[in-house]
Amino acid sequence: MEVKKGVLYGVGVGPGDPELLTMKAVRVLRRCPVIAAPQTKSGETLALDIVRRALPLEGKTILPLYFSMERDKALIRAAHEKAADAIQARLDGGEDVAMLNLGDVSIYATWGYIMELIRERGYETAMIPGIPSFCAAASRLGSTLVSWGSPLHVIPVGKGPLAPQLEQPGAKVLMKAGSRLPELAEALERTGQLERAVLVENCGLPGERVCADLSECPEDVGYFATVIVKEK
Repeated sequence: MEVKKGVLYGVGVGPGDPELLTMKAVRVLRRCPVIAAPQTKSGETLALDIVRRALPLEGKTILPLYFSMERDKALIRAAHEKAADAIQARLDGGEDVAMLNLGDVSIYATWGYIMELIRERGYETAMIPGIPSFCAAASRLGSTLVSWGSPLHVIPVGKGPLAPQLEQPGAKVLMKAGSRLPELAEALERTGQLERAVLVENCGLPGERVCADLSECPEDVGYFATVIVKEK
């Protein structure tokens, strides 16, 4: 008798506050026997830590997933394939797997790469949305992001030029901005937007910080830093 294959769920766990997990996310996490959790080289499992603060995981199998932070595409692909192999072994045994993802599973999410690999191998997947970090940050600031008819630009702060993106009309969300904060502050000042920019670091997590003046932010701002530039 053939064993029915398991389903892989991508579960958005929100930015940090365990109370921001959705009821659907909690239901799926309670039901899945295997929790796939991204883990850093230092052993940190931030998404799993958030979930542990929201519901008990006794009896669950925790499946660590290691993803490369290098920019080498071959290394990144190899890490994705290895993670997909580990998940597939569980699915073949008929176990449903919930893969955790910070924020939402559709926004700059590692989940997307694993989902495509698993789908290509003939397995069923499903997505459970989560609250994006920039929505939580806006709530933390007590501010709306956009008003009627105005655009919202979500911009990953990578290595590309900042000025062309900052010159667009409307509000901006600049994600993972910590590594280029001084450069970003200069670019915002040149475009007359510095006074409208606020940084929220580690939103909903221990060590959360808000910086209302980017030119005076601490030098140790980390990876999970979001800058919101309000519309004019």
